Amino acid sequence: MAEMMKALVLEAHGDIDTLKVVNDYPKPSPGPGEVLIRVGASSFNYHDVFTVKGMPGIKVPMPVVIGLDMAGQIVELGEGVAKWRVGDRVLVNPLNKTKGLMGEMLDGGMAEYCRVSTGQLIAMPPEVSYADAASLPVAYGTAHRMLITHDTVRAGDKVLILGASGGVGTGCVMLAKQLGAEVIACAGSAEKMAALTALGADHVVNYRETDFSKWAIQQYGKPQRRTYEGGVDVVINFTGGDTWVPSLKCLKRGGTLLVCGATAGHDPKEDLRYIWSFELKVIGSNSFYDDDLSALMDMIQAGTLKPTIDKVMPLEEAAEGLRMIRDREVMGKIVVTP
Repeated sequence: MAEMMKALVLEAHGDIDTLKVVNDYPKPSPGPGEVLIRVGASSFNYHDVFTVKGMPGIKVPMPVVIGLDMAGQIVELGEGVAKWRVGDRVLVNPLNKTKGLMGEMLDGGMAEYCRVSTGQLIAMPPEVSYADAASLPVAYGTAHRMLITHDTVRAGDKVLILGASGGVGTGCVMLAKQLGAEVIACAGSAEKMAALTALGADHVVNYRETDFSKWAIQQYGKPQRRTYEGGVDVVINFTGGDTWVPSLKCLKRGGTLLVCGATAGHDPKEDLRYIWSFELKVIGSNSFYDDDLSALMDMIQAGTLKPTIDKVMPLEEAAEGLRMIRDREVMGKIVVTP
């Protein structure tokens, strides 16, 4: 008889209450070139909200264990695995290059065990915890790629970050500060603003009460077409929707708009006049790579980065953690431990 395990399973698209924790999900066995890991921690991203709801053009095989980000310990080796050993602590890059994303096209991390291709494994430094490592891939990996790999932020730059209290946002705040930027963090509550100040933000703006674009223009001056005066150097915008044009309006001449997602809408109203007349750069960042994740773990090991974790929750309460992310009640990451 096949062994069973506990897992958070999506059986049909719908609201978050369609997710169920089951105790009788088949425990996987590793095939050739694969390992079985005992999950130490996994973390949610806003992408998981979209997976549960369903996305046009993406056919998710059901049932599926959700959760892109995970770290754990290898407990079994598949045929032909030579580089890795039972007992190795590993972070998993969620992208399987042939099959797609974990937690979407393949079973993900919200379970006691997970089968993973060896091409997705990254060795963890000894001082990095499973919770910290599992916080990294989608959120901090993307932030690292946007700011550091793509070399977009300089010391002294004024960097305005929308959605600064989420996983990607907190990563951007910390990395921008490390690069020597003056950080303006936008969030939706006084509690989140206080937390972002504690995280190192130089200015905080409540976007529910204040137009962030007008605030930036009032603070730094109106951007000028023929000089480089006024405005901010960089806007980080992964919300899209009706925040897009205001983001263009507060950028200085030659400024940069960084985008890695569109949680509020992927087809915003556009105004090309700002892009050409102020010589703006729009730079997209898609995903993250092993070197981004290794660099981040090295920063944790060195004590220069500490991922912001709002709550660590047991697997039984995981659906509530995803609801909190959907309803923007989270500062940083929600981590789940089986």
